[in-house]
Amino acid sequence: MENISKVKIGIVAVSRDCFPASLSNNRRKALIDAYTKKYNAEDIYECPICIIESETDMVKALEDIKAHGCNALCVYLGNFGPEISETLLAKHFDGPKMFCAAAEESQNDLIDGRGDAYCGMLNASYNLALRNVKAYIPDYPVGDAEDCADMIHEFVPVARTLISLSELKIISFGPRPMNFLACNAPIKQLYNLGVEIEENSELDLFEAYHKHDGDKRIEEVAADMAKELGAGVNNNSAMLPKLAQYEITLLDWIEAHKGYRKNVCIAGKCWPAFQTQFHFVPCFVNSRLAGRGIPVSCEVDIYGALSEYIGTCITEDAVTLLDINNSVPKDMFKESIEGKFPYKHTDTFMGFHCGNTCSGKLCNPHLDFQRIMARNLPREFTDGTIEGDIKPGDITFYRLQSTSDNILRSYVAEGEVLPVATRSFGSIGVFAIPEMGRFYRHVLLEKNFPHHGAVMFGHYGKTLYRVLQQLGLSNEEIGFNQAADQRYPGENPFNK
Repeated sequence: MENISKVKIGIVAVSRDCFPASLSNNRRKALIDAYTKKYNAEDIYECPICIIESETDMVKALEDIKAHGCNALCVYLGNFGPEISETLLAKHFDGPKMFCAAAEESQNDLIDGRGDAYCGMLNASYNLALRNVKAYIPDYPVGDAEDCADMIHEFVPVARTLISLSELKIISFGPRPMNFLACNAPIKQLYNLGVEIEENSELDLFEAYHKHDGDKRIEEVAADMAKELGAGVNNNSAMLPKLAQYEITLLDWIEAHKGYRKNVCIAGKCWPAFQTQFHFVPCFVNSRLAGRGIPVSCEVDIYGALSEYIGTCITEDAVTLLDINNSVPKDMFKESIEGKFPYKHTDTFMGFHCGNTCSGKLCNPHLDFQRIMARNLPREFTDGTIEGDIKPGDITFYRLQSTSDNILRSYVAEGEVLPVATRSFGSIGVFAIPEMGRFYRHVLLEKNFPHHGAVMFGHYGKTLYRVLQQLGLSNEEIGFNQAADQRYPGENPFNK
C-alpha cells in the first residue's frame, strides 16, 4: 500500500538513580527481544542510552533516536523512572509518543529486583499534564516484556496514522454540487490537525485532462484496467482509454502539486457538469486509486477524503466512502435476514455509492453506467462506475467531521456487511450495526453528521478511537452505537 508514512519507534528506557540501572537495561533488552520475535523488527529501534536523572542523558537519547530515523517514541519505565527527564524527552520529541512500564517479574525478587514502575507511571502521567504533552498510554500500561511488546504493536497503527496525517495534503477540485451543502465544512480544523489543502477549479482539472490527450501511457493503463475487471469489462472496453487518461491526469497532478508533503488524497468533483464535459464518470478511477492507498472522495467531500485516509493508514488496506443511503425493505428483511442473523430491522440499512469501491471489495465487480445520472443525460455520458455488491464481512463505519461552527466531531460503529443480495445498483451492501436505529437518531441526526460515511473492512474501532483521542477529540465528541441498555444524553427516558 503506497501513500502511507512508515513508522520507526525509538524505545528509550528510563531509570531512577536510586534503582539499579541494570534493571531497566535488562528489561529493555527483554522487551526488544519479545517484540522482534513476534512482530516486525523494522518497526522499532533500541536506544542504547538509558535516561537516569540527568537532563543531559535526555538530550543524548533524543539525538540518538533522531539520528536513527525514529519518527515515534516509546518511553519505557524499566523501573520507577525520572519523571522530569523522561517527560522532557516526550516534550522535545516531534512525533507520536507512548509510555509503558515494566511489571514485577517474580515473587522471589521483590527486594533488589523490584522496580516500582507501577508507581512511576502515575508520576509520569502527572508530569506530562504539567507540560501539556499529549502521549499515548495503553489501556493497562504495565506488563512484562511480552505484554509491553503487544502494547507497542498496538501503538504502531496509531503512530502511523498520526505521522501520515502530519505529512498529508488534500487536493480538491471544484465546489460541492448545488443542493449538497451537507458535506461542506470549515477547513480551519484541517490546519489544526496539521493537514494541508490545495483547492482547485474543476476547469483546472478539465484543462489538465486534455493536456494528456494522446498520452503514450494510456494504452498500458487501459490494459491494466481490463485485467483488473476481467469479464467485468463486458462491452465497455471503449471506455477504458478515457478512464486511463483521467487516472494518469490525477496521478500526474499529485506528483506536480504535493509540494513538501509526502502523502496525498483527493476530494473530487463528479457531477453535475463532469459527465457533460468529460463524457464519463470518474468512479472506477476513484476505486482504483483507493486500492493503492490514495483515497478519492466523491462530491468534493473534503472531510470524507480525510476520513478515508485515516482508515487507510490504520488498516493498510482499501477504504470506501458510502452514502448512509436507504432502509432495507421489510420484505427483504423478513426473507433474507430475520431469524438468520441477530439483528432487528432498524439495525440494518444499505450503504451505497455510484461506483467508487475498490473492485477487490466487491462481489462480481463490473464496469457500468450511472443509472441516476442517466435519467437526465445520454447514457454513454454516464459510463464509468464500478458496480457490485460489497463483500460480506466485518466493517467499521466512521467519519471525522468539522461542524459548521468549527468543532471536530466523529463517530465510530462496528458492524458487518451481510451476505444478502441487494437487488440494486452501484457499489452497495446490506449493512448491520447493533442498535443502528438509535445511533442514527441520536448521533448521526442529532450531531448533524452528513450522509457520507467511511468504511474500513474489519473491526478497527479500538484503534480508531485511540487515534481520535490523540487528535484531541474528547470522549463527548466521539459518538458510538450505544448498547440497548445505555441511553444517549438526549434520548427520551420513556421510550420502551
